[in-house]
Amino acid sequence: MSSDASPMVTQLDGEPVELQLTFDMVKRGLIVAPVVVAVCALIWGENGAWSAAYAIGLVLVNFLLSAMLISYTAKISLGLMMGATLFGYLIRLGLIMAAVLLVKDTDWISLPALGATIIVTHLGLLVWELKYVAISLAHSGVKPARP
Repeated sequence: MSSDASPMVTQLDGEPVELQLTFDMVKRGLIVAPVVVAVCALIWGENGAWSAAYAIGLVLVNFLLSAMLISYTAKISLGLMMGATLFGYLIRLGLIMAAVLLVKDTDWISLPALGATIIVTHLGLLVWELKYVAISLAHSGVKPARP
């Protein structure tokens, strides 16, 4: 980024750190998914297990869409990235709502399991990822492994 260019039209070059963080969260989500599905199966039965699996899929796709949107628009301009982040959030919330409305009346869904899993998985993965994020200019993204 040059000093004479407007920061709103300047693009960001470099590694897409958001993709690195998201792939890390997806990996952790796939690791914890069997536990979440099992817990939901114990509480809500077979429908709870199917609902939890569906919810985890929604959450992971939501994270991936977000990261892809940010990394793609950051290469064009910062203003576009900010707009895409704001409106992309609203669109992704709408997609989650549409995905829930699509299955809400089916026999295999448990709405309490679905809602609880969507909320807990979103927040849980974000909080879990905080432990592994390096917030420094030297190593942005996932912390480098210790020797």
